[in-house]
Amino acid sequence: MPATIRAVIFDFDGLVVDTESTGYLTWKEIFAEHGHHLPVERYAQVVGTDFNTSSYDPRRDLENLTGRAFDWDAMEERRRERESVLRLELQTLPGVRDRLAEARSLEMKTAIASSSPRWWIDSWMDQLNLRPHFDHFSTVDDTGKVKPDPSLFLHAAENLGAQPEEVVIFEDSLNGLRAARAAGMRCIVVPGPMTRHLDFEGAWRQVDSLGHFTLNEVLGWD
Repeated sequence: MPATIRAVIFDFDGLVVDTESTGYLTWKEIFAEHGHHLPVERYAQVVGTDFNTSSYDPRRDLENLTGRAFDWDAMEERRRERESVLRLELQTLPGVRDRLAEARSLEMKTAIASSSPRWWIDSWMDQLNLRPHFDHFSTVDDTGKVKPDPSLFLHAAENLGAQPEEVVIFEDSLNGLRAARAAGMRCIVVPGPMTRHLDFEGAWRQVDSLGHFTLNEVLGWD
């Protein structure tokens, strides 16, 4: 029988808020400005990780397609300005707040483990007033590594006082699933628009939304 779940670790981008779609849109617009299309299937390779770790880098891709070099510092500044406008319309995805409230009622510890930097997570916690709902935050600033490396999940579990077998992970990306499996943790995958086409073989469960189950149900799963 699996160990009792004592802690729930949430990914952030694409799982708590659909920032992955807005990030993709900004890159899709940049490609379009230079006469090229960026398929979601190609961009999805970086979901859950970063450009340096992933086998795909849209910056390198665009330079190869156009035969040009770009000022990526200036491009990134402009891209983030566009992203800052798009993010104003974003809210938490269905079921996120319900699962957080339920975890609290069941005395389960909660954390975010994200490949994003802490400033990004902090800005969203403030915008959505989510900070009080989490016991801990682990980001790339804490471990220096991003998913699919398992260090973020292991760091979060340690800070929650839970063993890997006592943790369940909520993830939306293939890189996140690989990190959870490498950490020895059960992973419930909730694919988003950027990742629905991927094969999540090895997930403990795959569901359409965090609103489609309860933690009480999860406690009864084998």
